[in-house]
Amino acid sequence: MGKRKADKLENNELAPLPLMPERKKAQQAADSDACFVGKPIPAKEAKEKWPLRYPSKNKVDKKDLAPSNTEGLNEEDKLQARCHYSQAVVDGVIYNLYDDAYVKAEDGKPDYIAKIIELFESVDREPHFMAQWFFRAEDTAIKDHADLIDTKRVFMSDVKDDNPLNCIVSKVKILQLSPNVDSVAKEELVQASDLYYDMKYTVPYLTFSNIATEKSSTVSDATSTISSETGSNIPIGDDVANGVVDEIEKSNASLTSEWTLLDLYSGCGAMSTGLCLGAAISGVKLVTRWAVDYNTYACKSLKLNHPETEVRNEKAEDFLSLLKAWDKLCNEFVFSASDGCNTDAEDDENEKNDDSDKGSNIDSEEFEVQKLLAVCYGNPNGEKKEGLYFKVRWKGYGPSDDTWEPIDGLSNCKEKLQDFVMRGYKSKLLPRPGDVDFICGGPPCQGVSGFNRFRNKNAPLDDAKNRQLLVYMDIIDYLKPKYVLMENVVDILKFAGGFLGRYAIGRLVSMSYQARMGMMAAGSYGVPQFRMRVFLWGARHTEKLPQYPLPTHEVVARGGIPNEFEEIAVAYDNKQSYKLADALCLKDAISDLPPVTNLNEEDERKYGPAAHTEFQKYIRLKRNEMVNRVTISQSTSQPRMLYDHRPLKLNEDDFERVNRIPKKKGANYRDLPGIIVNSENKAEWDPSVERLLVASGKPLIPDYAIKFVKGKSTKPFGRLWWDEIVATVVTRAEPHNQAIIHPSQDRVLTIRENARLQGFPDCYQLCGPVKERYMQVGNAVAVPVALALGYTFGLACQGLSDDKPLTVLPFKFPSCLVESSSADSS
Repeated sequence: MGKRKADKLENNELAPLPLMPERKKAQQAADSDACFVGKPIPAKEAKEKWPLRYPSKNKVDKKDLAPSNTEGLNEEDKLQARCHYSQAVVDGVIYNLYDDAYVKAEDGKPDYIAKIIELFESVDREPHFMAQWFFRAEDTAIKDHADLIDTKRVFMSDVKDDNPLNCIVSKVKILQLSPNVDSVAKEELVQASDLYYDMKYTVPYLTFSNIATEKSSTVSDATSTISSETGSNIPIGDDVANGVVDEIEKSNASLTSEWTLLDLYSGCGAMSTGLCLGAAISGVKLVTRWAVDYNTYACKSLKLNHPETEVRNEKAEDFLSLLKAWDKLCNEFVFSASDGCNTDAEDDENEKNDDSDKGSNIDSEEFEVQKLLAVCYGNPNGEKKEGLYFKVRWKGYGPSDDTWEPIDGLSNCKEKLQDFVMRGYKSKLLPRPGDVDFICGGPPCQGVSGFNRFRNKNAPLDDAKNRQLLVYMDIIDYLKPKYVLMENVVDILKFAGGFLGRYAIGRLVSMSYQARMGMMAAGSYGVPQFRMRVFLWGARHTEKLPQYPLPTHEVVARGGIPNEFEEIAVAYDNKQSYKLADALCLKDAISDLPPVTNLNEEDERKYGPAAHTEFQKYIRLKRNEMVNRVTISQSTSQPRMLYDHRPLKLNEDDFERVNRIPKKKGANYRDLPGIIVNSENKAEWDPSVERLLVASGKPLIPDYAIKFVKGKSTKPFGRLWWDEIVATVVTRAEPHNQAIIHPSQDRVLTIRENARLQGFPDCYQLCGPVKERYMQVGNAVAVPVALALGYTFGLACQGLSDDKPLTVLPFKFPSCLVESSSADSS
């Protein structure tokens, strides 16, 4: 995914931009009153301000002109001018330069909205104006979700073009509103205007952003040197990258401020892990303070690897209800309490007794609450009534007798409740509005899956399987973090014309977040996997909107990108010069792992062979070593054991089938006796060969294999090869409809091998049954992708990024993060 087309971007074909009235339409309205008034602007002043309008013997270099006077001009279509004016009359109404106006649209469509930025007479003596266009919400990527946006709100654009003067219809009063104006003042100002704008919309990466006033002086020389500029040569060789990383390392020693992260739909924590690593490389301390997921085993994995994180195993909608209830409790017991509470009381009271099991035979009618241990929202006792519950330790009883009690049943325990809330408030047990700096997450949208035959294309948000997208946005709306990063499958843009993706953008913008959307291929950032995912950035108006990191590795994306959104694929365009590292293949990632068999059930084992590649050396490091460029020989805390290097145990039939698959590139069920492939590359039964059976008496080649994708797929019982890039890491390890068999061993890839393909550090241990661990890895965001995004977040939150949507990483995963060494890393 090294480059992308630039033509569509230049021609504004990506988004539904306004198609301006053709000039001949204005000619048909020649009877209208449209002319300039007053004297022309002095020729010298006009030529200095609009040099491209006036023929000159000396060629004008665009780079020497002010951007405001060259943006939007097309070399082929720009009109030459005889003179410029500052005032015009259309249908008896006077228009001044920089007035806002409605401009005639095609029949049946609402008039366009523009700012008049030039008034000039062309060389053929026709009156024209140059328009800088405003977008209504429905003209942007939001489209059908325009109802989320205030009807008076429009968005400035960089799109400009020339139009006949008599296309102007009427004046319109448009207010530029500061995004930080308070709600009362905003309401008064908006009422006094026809329309208002507080952001601009640009087509590249469907970006809604602050309207820049002047370039920030905080951009560092190192960052600005390597930031992406269309059409420029970008030096991203190792020398430049190493120099920038050296500077970053110096700043790492003085990480002071801490940014808090909430990981929603966290899974086992891959996304937040990568974000925190990348932020640390940029010089920012990002800490995952809270994580929420409904999968019990994923939560256990996250807690095992991030003991500092408050991990909540609950539904996201229950978490939101809990946050609202918790805020009320804080207001009641912390901020409104007349007397203070000694939060250190009872902290060590009878700990030994607390942990002892006193038995569960309770024969008295009333029990005394010793202390409250936890809080949740829902129905932890399996009852129908949902609400706020507290986990209670009863006086005189042990942990086995702890129960969940509704808050209504604790009315006589105000002191215990106050003590719990006070402690929780001080320790930030739960975030309150303003406590969270950054929310990341991938809300599941199973309703868009192509495997779902009952998808609701007409009203996707009415589908309960897509409800989590609404919950995710509701949590953002409640907590109001500074930054947001949402991840999702590409189907969110394929299904129903991108309905859900457009909703996500619309919700963020409706909450006054800046936003931009991009698609990133995992293989482009240093793992041997093609996987494509959609990422949506959001940032408060007070913050810099993070950029997307350009690819570092040469991987050609494999289809799957909707045509309407293909230009948001994060890649270099064909006008840029760049140098990318070679793509990683399967051998680069897993060739050092010791051989195991289909019957292996060990969760821990020794490494065995030494690491052969930079990837393998880096992936073996401990987490705290991953943000520092260390030589392997300097590392003193190499993991002594290899975790999760075990495969899903195949049943006897499948194991026999796998053993029969040849050990060669491209081998699959088609290589077994009894299959022929016709001219249309469709597998068929060979009538001349008797159908072979496995030991159990079942067919060697199952019917489902040849019927999969009507016989055209080569995935069933497919064997991977060393020089290949995997399409995507899957959540299920059965070989029935996917290529997941090891190149040289008769088994499927192990949990750890899949984790390597996702960029998980080897020190990252997983919990749960084998199938659950495969699912955790398959559902994860590739760690190097999250790391790259974490780095650009770090730049943005320090004010070190510019307004361009893309930037160049000063490192390539993992070559600039670990020094080469011949030392044995085992």
